[in-house]
Amino acid sequence: MKKSELPVKTCATCGLLFTWRKKWARCWEDVRYCSERCRRSKKKPDSL
Repeated sequence: MKKSELPVKTCATCGLLFTWRKKWARCWEDVRYCSERCRRSKKKPDSL
């Protein structure tokens, strides 16, 4: 498969488009962030 044919998603934190990676083959539906940095700095809901 060509790189241009791979599925694409938008990162929930930074809005960057990122493409499918082999390490995400089993959990692609659950992937929301483009990197660990974005996952760690995700927006947290306000408490109180």
